[in-house]
Formats: sequence, C-alpha cells, structure tokens
Amino acid sequence: MSGPFEKLEVMAPVRIWDGIRAREMTGDGVTFAVVELDGGSTVPEHRHPNEQLGMLISGSMTFRIGNETRELGPGDTWNIPGDVPHEVHAGPDGAVVAEVFAPRRDDWAALDRDQPGVPRWPV
Repeated sequence: MSGPFEKLEVMAPVRIWDGIRAREMTGDGVTFAVVELDGGSTVPEHRHPNEQLGMLISGSMTFRIGNETRELGPGDTWNIPGDVPHEVHAGPDGAVVAEVFAPRRDDWAALDRDQPGVPRWPV
C-alpha cells in the first residue's frame, strides 16, 4: 500500500489456497483482508497464532471453528482465538469475506500474488 488510502482493484491478491485470494492492508499490528473464495473451494483445516475476526459479505459457506460448525450467509460474523483449528467450504456461488487478523499476517508476504484487477465485491 502506498499511502493511507487504497482501492481494492489496485491491490495484488495473495493466493492463499487454490481458489482463495486475499487483498490485504497491513498496519503495525493488524492485517485487514477482503478474501474471495471461488465456488466450492475449501480452506483446509489449519491454525495460526493470529486472532481472526470476520464477516461474510456475499455468498455462502460452511465454517467450522474448533468443534462447532455453522452455515453462514451475508452479515454473519465469526471470532477465532489464536491457535484454534478451523476450516471453510465455500458455497456453490463462492463467497467474499472481510477479515481482521492480529497480530498481522506477516506469513502472507512469502505467498504468490496475482495481478491487480476488478474484485468480486463491491459490485
């Protein structure tokens, strides 16, 4: 990011997993990301030390945090403490989520990026 303001379409999406890309802004201690999940894509079970808060903006997904699973729709939120296993299965039309991670996701710096382009949201 070059300054205090940026548009999603100029952010190079980070390829986190197959069919899952994040456009991120990182501050001193926090990462904000808009994540796009292709229809039917899966975020495999994983865990990380970062606390993770999020909201589903569009689409649908099945989200498991620890031992609890929920079907989520637009406006639903989640709160994942650090080091808790979680996984996601995107619905047939995919999903767009907004998430915040603390501390920031420095591990994403090593991942491949796509060229900037038009995001799925906002429409």
